[in-house]
Amino acid sequence: MHAIHEVECIVSGRVQMVMYRDFAIRHARRYGIVGTVQNLSEGTVRVIAQGAHDTLLHYIDDLKRGPMFAKVGDVHTTWREPTTAYESFSIVY
Repeated sequence: MHAIHEVECIVSGRVQMVMYRDFAIRHARRYGIVGTVQNLSEGTVRVIAQGAHDTLLHYIDDLKRGPMFAKVGDVHTTWREPTTAYESFSIVY
């Protein structure tokens, strides 16, 4: 059993209205990662992801690329202890 790690990513750039949340969900599910993605009022996207450390590193690389119409400026990444046990990956509205 792998230890569960958690990362919070604040993604900035042109990341709203470009299918970024859908991209984040599809890639998380591909990796078996659980957590949430949501648009924030300042135009950024917040991702909370839980999974194996190496898997999360690959996922963060995907978040840095983003979907075709996005232009990711930065992915501010904070590793932290999980406080919530997610069962799936979903959008927070």
